[in-house]
Parts: sequence; structure tokens; C-alpha cells
Amino acid sequence: MQQPKRESALYTRRSSPAPHRRFGRLVAAAAVLGGVVAMSGVAVAAPPAAQPNLGPNVVVFDPSMSQADVQSRLDAIATQQVPVDSQFTSQRYAALFKPGTYGTPDNPLIFQVGYYTEVAGLGALPSDTVINGAVDVYNGDVGGGNFNADDNFWRSLSNLQINVNIPPNPPAYAPPITEPGTQYCANTGEFWAVSQAAPMRRVIVDDGSNGNASSHGNVIFQDYCGNQNYASGGFIADSVVTGDLNFYGNQQYMVRNDEIGGANGCGDANGGLWNMVYSGTVGAPTPMFTGQCGQNTVLPTSPVTKEKPFLYIDSHGAYSVFVPSVRKNTSGTSWQGGNEAGRSVPLRDFFVATPSTSVWSINLALALGKNLLLTPGVYDLAQPILVSRPNTVVLGLGFATLVPQNGNAALIALPNNGVTIAGLLVDAGPVNSPVLMSVGTPVGSSSHGDPDLLSDVFFRIGGAATTKTSANVSLLVNADNAILDDIWAWRADHGNAVGWTTNPADTGVVVTGDNVTAYGLAVEHYQKNEVIWSGQGGTDIFFQNELPYDVPSQGVWNESAHQLGYPAFVVTPNVRSFDGYGMGSYVVFIQTPATLYDDMAFQSPTRANVRFHNVFTVWIGGSGGFNSVINGAGAPNTSTNPGIVTPVDVAEYPGS
Repeated sequence: MQQPKRESALYTRRSSPAPHRRFGRLVAAAAVLGGVVAMSGVAVAAPPAAQPNLGPNVVVFDPSMSQADVQSRLDAIATQQVPVDSQFTSQRYAALFKPGTYGTPDNPLIFQVGYYTEVAGLGALPSDTVINGAVDVYNGDVGGGNFNADDNFWRSLSNLQINVNIPPNPPAYAPPITEPGTQYCANTGEFWAVSQAAPMRRVIVDDGSNGNASSHGNVIFQDYCGNQNYASGGFIADSVVTGDLNFYGNQQYMVRNDEIGGANGCGDANGGLWNMVYSGTVGAPTPMFTGQCGQNTVLPTSPVTKEKPFLYIDSHGAYSVFVPSVRKNTSGTSWQGGNEAGRSVPLRDFFVATPSTSVWSINLALALGKNLLLTPGVYDLAQPILVSRPNTVVLGLGFATLVPQNGNAALIALPNNGVTIAGLLVDAGPVNSPVLMSVGTPVGSSSHGDPDLLSDVFFRIGGAATTKTSANVSLLVNADNAILDDIWAWRADHGNAVGWTTNPADTGVVVTGDNVTAYGLAVEHYQKNEVIWSGQGGTDIFFQNELPYDVPSQGVWNESAHQLGYPAFVVTPNVRSFDGYGMGSYVVFIQTPATLYDDMAFQSPTRANVRFHNVFTVWIGGSGGFNSVINGAGAPNTSTNPGIVTPVDVAEYPGS
């Protein structure tokens, strides 16, 4: 299937309206989704559900199972998936918990979550599924006697309640904790020491410590007892944490539409190391933007949100997917009060695919009106998955991974309205893809009330395959009003087959649609502009970036003959309105002998309505660095004039 043609190197977009056209429709038939019901706010109390066949790597737990059986199955997955050498394997898992209670104060359920593992409750509300114990992620062994959380990617936790409960003699972990320092922190609280692509959503963390005052319903985001306690970011949304978010030295975090007891960072009780961004979060700390340990960007409300769909067991005991409605100008969670707006879609209205399912079968089912559920595994795609109908839901379980094989896109969504794509990892394939995923068309109609949503969608160029992989653009967003919610686009800096000419990729994200809103956008190591934003009225809340580690020379990495380097985030000259909040770019030139300079981290037209709030640079390592933060404003941050990994800030651009 040929991709829609783009204009002018992806920079420009047709501004005049055009009739809606359906591209590449497979058949002329349409089916209306049936069985749509209102979401109940009451705890599920129904007869046992008939379990659908979701494949061998979806493990469903029932509260009637013995504690020993539940623990042993979780430990078996963790033993395989926690070690860092599982980082680029093909195994994928979803551990799903039916409504009920698991573990007790005297016999808690405590386990680790490793790579490509989704842990989720199957209740209508997080409180329907309760774990007494802890669900933990600690530092990984990254080799050479080094342990940190910088590579703790591709895992998730959602839709359950954790009563943090650590008895005096807790169970031993499987696999065992090998980091010497971590052994002092293990079994002391709810640890989620992760970096990118490891979201926590729709979770309640409460104090179920049975008198253990060290817990207090906190979440600990940095393995602070470790010898190298680094962690480089994360995402938490739509959750209630009755205690504190303990970030300590974690570099950056996106905290969206949560309710928290407080937050603790480095140095200051409320401080964030480089880039802590709170949007619509009840209990958020005081805004500050004062350099090292004082970087909190706080928005009282989130302008527009649409939560990720989730699999659950409905009041009739059947498996369904709940699709939350769009919300505007909100704070706090979508589900408190027990009456969540949205629609419930029975699983029978989904085409359930496995990695052996042909893409032709997938596309036929989508064209005939089915939604798509992708079970855990790696999908080699000879042609793109084509989403041709509005309001289609594409939901991946267990980090289902799409890999185009013939230079095609992995997925193309055409309708511009109501499409939801969630829970996917997209890998570049052996033949260069111009675009790995595109959403919307530049000439189609769109709706503020029914925006497209990309939630927990991640992209990777290199690292997994042992041969050369490449893609020009990872994500192209043409749809007006689209919401991007936790996107990580990564040109791999380690793993298999990585290098300047081995895993080439120009740009991570290109936005041409108008009124697009992004939360938790992380784009790293691409070889030209990491993000190009040419749509009007856009909003980006949180941006995290590291420039490429491996640029061989200044001459191959200049925007023009008159501009050194490539800005990480470019708002193109045609744009007349844009707002960016809490946006940072970091220099880590550690895989090259060259001295490299980047004239600016951010570039935009200088207009009153093109605004940046709390933008900064950080020099971490290598020779060279940034000459300015944005458009020549902001001090240099280089190896000869370093901030010693301290942000150089521009609080407002343009200035007042």
C-alpha cells in the first residue's frame, strides 16, 4: 500500500480545506460496533469470565489461585525478563490480574517487572484489583560491574491498587538482587526505578505497610542505595499516590493528571533534578526553575486528554475494552468517583491477532469494522497495517512489536477522527522506511471532540536486529487535534548493529497537524532535527532529548553552511502559534573523538504567540556542546564552559 504523498520535505501542510477522501479502502463494506455500554463505577461482582485465547504469553491470574502458584509464575517471567541481556530479545509478556485481592499483610505478593512485560489489573476500576505487597523495578547490571536504571525500558504497570506491604521477613526476589547497594533498599517500598517507555497508569499506591512507617504509600523512582543510582526519566498518569513521589536524582519525569501526597527531589524537598513536569496534578509541588535540583514546571490543568484504553472484565463477566472519552482543562484522575466517561467495546468486536497472523487478514478485519488487539510478540509486516475507519482502536498487549520488512510503514491510520493506537513498540526493519507510522492525512476532516490518540507508542531504530536497520522518520502526525501521550522515539545508542551508518535515522517525530497536544515526548539520538513541528496551535508539555552520541565530524552534522549542528526541536517558520513547557536537550558526545557544537537546542520563529516556557540545555559529556538554548538566547553550555551537568535555563521565550 503506497503511503500518502507528503509535501516539501515534510515541512508544509495544505491550509485550504478539501473534501474528505478515504485512501486505500480495502472493501466497500462497513460494520457498526455493537454492544457499547456505559462504564460501571462499581466493583466487578460477576461470575467467572470465560477467558479468551490471548496466546501463550498472556498470563491471567485469578484470586482463587494459590499464592505460591501466582508467585512462582511471576518469578519465572521475571527471571527471564529482568536481566539486562533480555533488553533486545523477542519474548513479550502480559501479566493480567482478575479483580480480587492478591497477597496478605503476612504473606505479601512481591515481584519484579522486567523487559517487555505489562502488568495490569482487569477490573473496571484500579481498586477492583488489589496487591498487598510491592511491584518493583531496580537497577540493572549494565556490564563492567556497573548497575543503574538508565536502560530500564519497555515495561508497564496499570489499573490496580498496590497496598505497599513489606513484612519484617519478606520473600526473596527472583531473580536475586545482585547490585551490592540495592540489597539495602530491596523490600523497603514500592520501587519503580525506570527510564523511558516504562509508564505507570491508572494505579493506586496506598500505605498498606502494616506498621512499617518507611512505606507511607510512596513510590520510589530511583534506586538510591545503588552505587550508580542513575535513572533518566519516566511517565506516570491518571494515578493516585497517597504518599510521595520520591524522585531523588532521577533526571526528568512527566506527571500528568494524578493525585499525589507530595514530591521529593534532590537537594530541595520539592525540587526536581533537571526536568520534572506536572500537568493537571493535584498535590503538585511549587513551580520553580532555578537550575540543578530546582526544575519543576507546573501546569494547574491539562488542556486536553484522552486516557489509554484498557482490557477489563465487565459486569457480565465478559472481556471488554474500555475506551475513555476526551476531557478538557482537567486536574486529577479520570476515574475517581467511579463514573468514568467513555465507551465499552466487547472483545468480540476486536480482531485478535498473533505474530503468525497475516497482515492481509488484519487489514481485512479492520476494513470490515473490527478493532484490533495485538497479543504479545514480534510482528514482521510485509505491508502496513491500515486503519481505514474512524473510531478504530488498535491495542497492543505485552509490548507487541511491529517490524516492517520491505521499506513499508508499520502502520498507517487514515481517518483523522477518533483513532486510538496504544501499547505498541515499532522497530525499524532491514529496508529503509520513509515513515514508520503515520496518523491522519493532511487533507482530511477532523474533530476537536473526537481526536486521534497515540498512547504508550514507542519507536526504535537499531539495537534489536543484528543487521543494518533504518528509517527516515519514525512518527508522522498529520491529524489535526491529535493527542500524543507518552511517546519515545529512539535511535539506539547501544545494542546490536548501532553506528552512524549502521542505524541511520533523520527525525523522530514530525507534526504537521494543527492543534496537536503532546505529553511526555522523548526523542533521542536522531541524526538531523529530532522533532519538526509545522502545525498551527500546537502544545508540547515535557520534552526530553539527547543529541546523537556518535556524530563522526562537525561537517556531516550542520543544519546549513551558516548554522552549526541541528536543533533538537524545530518549530518551522510558517507556525504562528505554539506553546512548549518543560523542554530540555542534553549533550552526550561520548561515542566520537570529534569536537561538536550545536548553535541552539531549540529553533522557532520569533513571534508573540510562539512561546516556550522553561526550556534548557544540559552538558553531560564529550567535547563541544550548545552555543545557546533557543534562537541564540541562553548562555553556552559546553565542555569548555560547562554547567557541570547543571541546566542552563531560559524561563520564557520570547521574553516579556
